[in-house]
Amino acid sequence: MDLLHTVAIGSGLAWASGMRLYGVVFFAGLLGRIGVIALPGHLGALTHPLVIGVAGVLFITEFLADKVPGVDSLWDALHTFIRVPAGALLAAASLGLDADPAWLVAAGLAGGALAGTSHFAKAGTRALINTSPEPFSNWAASFGEDLGVAGMVWLAFAYPAAFLVTLVAAVVVAVWMISRLWRMITGIFRRHSLRPAAT
Repeated sequence: MDLLHTVAIGSGLAWASGMRLYGVVFFAGLLGRIGVIALPGHLGALTHPLVIGVAGVLFITEFLADKVPGVDSLWDALHTFIRVPAGALLAAASLGLDADPAWLVAAGLAGGALAGTSHFAKAGTRALINTSPEPFSNWAASFGEDLGVAGMVWLAFAYPAAFLVTLVAAVVVAVWMISRLWRMITGIFRRHSLRPAAT
């Protein structure tokens, strides 16, 4: 597998893990095990039956939790401490342990940054959507994320150059969304802090 493919797959799995960690691990492992895709480096560990089984159970749990307004935001909050390190690990593992340690560290940092970017954009957007009393916008966002993650991971394996261009665009959009969400949150706190206390 050439370097372009390896970089695309490692960064694709890292970015996707920020939104759907267990689905990414489950499907990558399952498809790798039955020979549909080739996993670079030490990502072959994902094809172990134990990894596939545990990831499958967690994938179903995450899929259901992500469709319930409020529960999805709690799930996202808890997974801030899981998705980002997992993205770093997936990106580094794509190179293999025999790679130069500097490259492993760089891949881990890049993978963690990608996972963090997609995670915080997703979590912030969903928290904002959850302020609406109806559940339909939440469901639409959740299924849209499912399709988006599946599409991006497929693109990483099938067309790595096109994926990397798309990834740059996705990161730009995510950073813009995070900055907008941050300004909205700080604006809300600022308005509350300036509101005169009731007497």
